[in-house]
Amino acid sequence: MTLNTAQKKRYRSIGHHLEPVVTVSENGVSEGLVKELNRALNDHELIKVKFALMDREERREIMTALAEEVGAEVVQTIGKIALYLRRAKEQNKKLSNLVRYSEF
Repeated sequence: MTLNTAQKKRYRSIGHHLEPVVTVSENGVSEGLVKELNRALNDHELIKVKFALMDREERREIMTALAEEVGAEVVQTIGKIALYLRRAKEQNKKLSNLVRYSEF
């Protein structure tokens, strides 16, 4: 799923209002982290993830690898925050950030 510029702009405007729901710590990627990320993406579709890692290159590699592992697209990265998108098979209108913030 490749996003065009207009789609990325829309998702970034929605993501601006979101808080990180998952944090990747110095311990790195674990099975529990991947499960929580999958759950958050299934519920919310568009989420922010905070990476509490000091090394910039390591952070970029983990951001990309994590997106590939869960089948999500990286919409935007700013510093230690990444915005991930993965459309749900069945959208939950009460939890989906794409529905809740559709007026942006």
